[in-house]
Amino acid sequence: MDSYLFDLTPQLLHDAVLSMIAVFTLFLVASHFLFNPVRDMMRKRQEKIKDELDDAKLNQEEAQRLKAEYEEKLRNVEKEAEEILSAARKKALANETKIIAEAKEEAARIRDRAITEAELEKKKVADDVKREMISIASVMAGKVVSASINTVMQDSLIEETLKEIGDTTWLS
Repeated sequence: MDSYLFDLTPQLLHDAVLSMIAVFTLFLVASHFLFNPVRDMMRKRQEKIKDELDDAKLNQEEAQRLKAEYEEKLRNVEKEAEEILSAARKKALANETKIIAEAKEEAARIRDRAITEAELEKKKVADDVKREMISIASVMAGKVVSASINTVMQDSLIEETLKEIGDTTWLS
């Protein structure tokens, strides 16, 4: 038996080289069928995660923009509500003023009508009193005439009675 360094026989070296070739071939085959698909899957997964992060960032920016926009709209809504309330108050005040003015005008018309009706009633009463006085004077004159007074005397008595009573005396 020949003595070999570290017991490395040609058969052992041959087996070792064949084993290395087999392992290398196995590595190439495994690399082609296992590692490349795993690498592709990892690359796709990284791209998907990156895309999702980009989408999330865009969505977050969009949400911030929308939030700012809605907050601005809320501030404007409060201003618009205040403007609407202010306009409603002004309109109510104008309506109040208009209603008060119309009520005052109506009250003035009613008062004027009442004064006119009172004056007409006063004139009517005055006319009634005059008629009553004339009829009383006629009755008195008739009694006086029956006591032998002539018609001239009767007319003068009526006129004298009317002058004595006058407009102001019987109106008060």
